[in-house]
Amino acid sequence: MTSRKAVLGVLLLALVLALGAAVSWWAGRSASTLTLATTTSTLDSGLLDVLLPAFERECGIRVKVIAVGTGQALDMGRRGDADVLLVHSPAAEQEFVARGYGVNRRPVMHNRFLLVGPPDDPARVRGMTDAADAFSRIAGAGARFVSRADNSGTHAMERSVWARAGITPQGPWYLESGQGMSDTLMMADEMNAYTLTDEATYLTWRDKLRLQEMVEGDEGLCNSYAVIAVNPARHPAVRHRAAQAFIDFLTGVRGQTIISQYGRQAYGRPLFIPDAVPVSELAAGSGA
Repeated sequence: MTSRKAVLGVLLLALVLALGAAVSWWAGRSASTLTLATTTSTLDSGLLDVLLPAFERECGIRVKVIAVGTGQALDMGRRGDADVLLVHSPAAEQEFVARGYGVNRRPVMHNRFLLVGPPDDPARVRGMTDAADAFSRIAGAGARFVSRADNSGTHAMERSVWARAGITPQGPWYLESGQGMSDTLMMADEMNAYTLTDEATYLTWRDKLRLQEMVEGDEGLCNSYAVIAVNPARHPAVRHRAAQAFIDFLTGVRGQTIISQYGRQAYGRPLFIPDAVPVSELAAGSGA
């Protein structure tokens, strides 16, 4: 009997130690890793290649990046498959937070959407300042247009421009890629077509394309990015502390300074304009 008790005691002790090790492993994993669901533009532009190593060095948290359209990123947040989102579709983001899926939505940066097209400009839209008028002319001419058609932030902006123009695009001239921004740009380039793109991805890929900027000065084409933590009250397993650390870094002086400088050397201008910290503070903290 004593022998059986001893064996049971040893087994119980082993079980307790194993559970303790598992809890410690999970706590360490939660504190040191983070899943970021973000738009393809932040990846394709190369911004994350600069931002994430700085964050990982400063905070000791490794970031796993999943780059998809904004709609898919928000879906991942709804399912609890990501800890934090970096997206660019304000109306969809606000609904995401209002329905309790996300918390602490913070503005990060912005740039522009661009209408780009082939050098011969078959619809004669070059130099126009109203995107809706340009879209109307493209549709009227039956000139090829490639849509991302992927529920991304860029696709949402495209749909809003067609709505402003009072047009439901359809017909053999209207093509759908179902792909990210860089692939859509390449498809439009190959097909001598127009497309709507975010500025950063276009500038990054411009030397590989014949596509040229067509519409300038339309204030309705502002492209705003925000960061959102997935709500831990809805998904208790998310790494909320790590997500908050990422938000604090991205919207703090260090992250905003990196954003303000990215692209200056290669393109003569930043690819993104920071929105979370005043420029005067960035100038003061540029050596951070």
